[in-house]
Amino acid sequence: MTMILRYSPTSPYVRKISVAISELGLSGQIEHIATDPWNPETDLTAQNPLGKVPALITDSGEVLFDSHVICEYLDGLHRGPRLFPPERTARIQALQLEALGDGVLDAAVLAFIETHRRPEAHRWAVWVSRQRAAIDRSLAWLTEHIDLLGGQLHMGHLTVGCALGYLDFRLADLNWPERYPDLADWCREFSARESMRETIPSD
Repeated sequence: MTMILRYSPTSPYVRKISVAISELGLSGQIEHIATDPWNPETDLTAQNPLGKVPALITDSGEVLFDSHVICEYLDGLHRGPRLFPPERTARIQALQLEALGDGVLDAAVLAFIETHRRPEAHRWAVWVSRQRAAIDRSLAWLTEHIDLLGGQLHMGHLTVGCALGYLDFRLADLNWPERYPDLADWCREFSARESMRETIPSD
């Protein structure tokens, strides 16, 4: 039985998993099923009670949800270098970067939903400013710790790369590359990877 990934083409969390799938050489083992989590008639909630993508149905029929859980599961299906390093110090660094990247994604998604999905009369500018401030602080931290983005590829790199890509996709007015040129240089080089090029989101 082939594994099934319930996905939305614009979800940055799905992209994170898709990049991991490509890097791990698992593309041929996973069927992708497009899913609109905003559709009130979707059957997604029968598999993921949170009603969100991504959700992965394993070859044994088990349903996994949350991008971190899915990526850690997939990382155990191959024999190559791990995206979640087994050595303690390297693993903590990878998890720290993954957490920061996920936090940037969370803030960016919340800001986008507030300004594009919520009716204009009910939008909360203070909330959007709070999310954007969190993004800005995170990018400043990444710039100060740019050395952490080197070394052997791991889940932290993938998540940060997807987070920066999502900012370009949904919050381009932040103009973050102009303010963080060193980080932009890293992102440009990382985005040249085949796994990133084949997963660029589009509306």
